[in-house]
Amino acid sequence: MATADTGERLRSTMAMVLLACAPGLLTLLWLHGWGLLLNLLLCAIAALATEAALLRLQQRPGLPALNDGSALVTAVLLTAALPAYAPWWLPAIAASSAIALGKQLYGGVGKNLFNPAMLGYALVLLSFPQHMTQWPVTQVLGLTDTLQQVFGLDLGNQPDAWAQATVLDGLRNNRSLTIDELFASHPGFGHLGGRGSEFVNLAFLLGGLLLLHRKVISWHAPVGLLASLFVASLLCWNGSGSDSNGSPLLHLLSGSTMLVAFFIVTEPVSGAKSPKAKLLFGVGAGLLIYLIRTWGSYPDGAAFAVLLMNLCVPSLERWAERGQTS
Repeated sequence: MATADTGERLRSTMAMVLLACAPGLLTLLWLHGWGLLLNLLLCAIAALATEAALLRLQQRPGLPALNDGSALVTAVLLTAALPAYAPWWLPAIAASSAIALGKQLYGGVGKNLFNPAMLGYALVLLSFPQHMTQWPVTQVLGLTDTLQQVFGLDLGNQPDAWAQATVLDGLRNNRSLTIDELFASHPGFGHLGGRGSEFVNLAFLLGGLLLLHRKVISWHAPVGLLASLFVASLLCWNGSGSDSNGSPLLHLLSGSTMLVAFFIVTEPVSGAKSPKAKLLFGVGAGLLIYLIRTWGSYPDGAAFAVLLMNLCVPSLERWAERGQTS
């Protein structure tokens, strides 16, 4: 009975996470149309097929595990993080790797050392960096152009321009323009942060607040991440000159900030368990994201930040326990 109750609680939690992802996914759908839908379909098929195949190889019952919703949540998080209109094999590799290397390698749900979605994302980012930097323009491509981009089909003329540098790319590579000039001229800049990603981040913030309201997650890791990212960017913000690292609002509303804050660092298995350790986990992730964004080799270092903090969880738990006993 305990096992059945645990499975039911897991399914209920995964269903609530999927519901909370809906505002962000709908915003991405509004921005990217068919590209987002194809990404979601490819990630879901690859994740579920990989899970089913590995469960069969291990001679474990497949249907209960497939029904718990964890593989689908991984697919949805990857869909939100991967570039729309990426070649079909990229989301397939990311989702398959997330399930195989991030979940089943450690024995299945509840045993993973690393966040599966971030492990799959980091693998394709390291393996295919050029494809991972081809983010779409905010205009929606039609179905024909989408199929042409995703599956490499020859269905007519290629669209003139479908990819652009993101706001974080533009900020890192800027050498001469002021921040005001970047916002006025660079296609990746919106009003306060990245064009389009401002709305996506606000939508995932809304979903995260729902998870907090329903007590699916606690406030510690999200607040730790957002606070440390805000403070670091505020302390290192040197105005609007050409050498500026960007304002706190720009960092909060660009990239995958809110997705990571409410849906990634709150993952209960690979993340911290005690409240104090969760807060430290979020603080560390936020600082690493800022450091990688500003001085690292990748515009948005969220995946690497989370994976590095996953390795620190045992130490964070020991520090938290010592703080309680002292």
